[in-house]
Amino acid sequence: MTLRSAPVTRLPAVLALLAALLASTAPWATAADAPTVSLSTSRAGTGGTITVKGDGWRPRTLLMLLVCGQSSPARGVVGGTNSCANGDGRAVTTDARGGFSRKLPVVEPPRPCPCVVHVASVTGPAKTRSDAVLVVAGHPVKPLPAESEGRLSMVTDARLDGSSGLLTWFGSPPARTLTFTVGNVGTAPVKDPVFQVGTSHGVFAPAYEEQQWRGTVPPGRKARIELPVELTAGAHGNYLVSLKYGGQVLAEQPWGVGRPWGVTLFWALLCVVVPAAVFRIGMAVVDRLRPRDRYVPGRHRGAQRLAELTARLPKARPPRRSPRPAPAQDPAGVAASPTTTLPWFTPDTGPGATTAGQLSAPPDDSRTTKGNT
Repeated sequence: MTLRSAPVTRLPAVLALLAALLASTAPWATAADAPTVSLSTSRAGTGGTITVKGDGWRPRTLLMLLVCGQSSPARGVVGGTNSCANGDGRAVTTDARGGFSRKLPVVEPPRPCPCVVHVASVTGPAKTRSDAVLVVAGHPVKPLPAESEGRLSMVTDARLDGSSGLLTWFGSPPARTLTFTVGNVGTAPVKDPVFQVGTSHGVFAPAYEEQQWRGTVPPGRKARIELPVELTAGAHGNYLVSLKYGGQVLAEQPWGVGRPWGVTLFWALLCVVVPAAVFRIGMAVVDRLRPRDRYVPGRHRGAQRLAELTARLPKARPPRRSPRPAPAQDPAGVAASPTTTLPWFTPDTGPGATTAGQLSAPPDDSRTTKGNT
């Protein structure tokens, strides 16, 4: 009994040892909950280069590195990306452990310092950021605005309103209205806030455009805001609409756009109509240049050719009839009935008759053609 129970008593200790070994060989298991950013130097002049390193980020994630003014690690980029040197930013992709190392040129941001190196994720379901303080030598410094200013935050129910019409089916730019509710969590009213609305397709980063909302949000109050969103003509597929304010992404809404089948139908009809029109024009030109004195069979010239041949035929004339002789009359004035005259004799005289009307032989006292004058 003792030999059989010994392996069972040692099993928990073996499992604990394996768990400790796995924890020591998996550095990502002990990584920090929030991503971190460190700089090779916290002070540099314009034109120099610093090395930015990060740890604790999501593996295989695209990050954007920017030098921003009017910012702090606690409050982030107060003025949004308009306070950053966007043209001199750099992109980097984290490795399998969530770390990265990238050189970044030192430039003067559009806003005065305090300045930071702002690192934010571009891809991924959740947007993360981290800032590191950087002193840009020679750049002006201005205190950050007081915390008493108004600050907007996203509340709920962001959605895209609207539908596609008939013109969209023929390639017109699809348009929607981004409707959302924001709340002022500051102590001062926010007047005419400027939002950034961007659209992205596939794996591409969103292209943001600034849109200003006319109105005032009192402190501790909410406001319903509507902003127009429009894509390019002929756009179709799956899009993502993003909303930013103060450098923070407030909402993201998917947008599925159907294919403009009207454009496809138009090109299909064009491929049929144009060749048919060219064929008809060519046939008309050939008909114009065709010689007229040569008969060429065809449906459109058959009736005309038949009329020409009919006009050339001689006209049929009725046969001439000789006038009938008037019937002979007897001395009493009664018309004699017509009789048929035979070449040698008549009904009244036979071949042997000797009357003056016989035709078989001439009389004796008649003149002949021989010897008579």
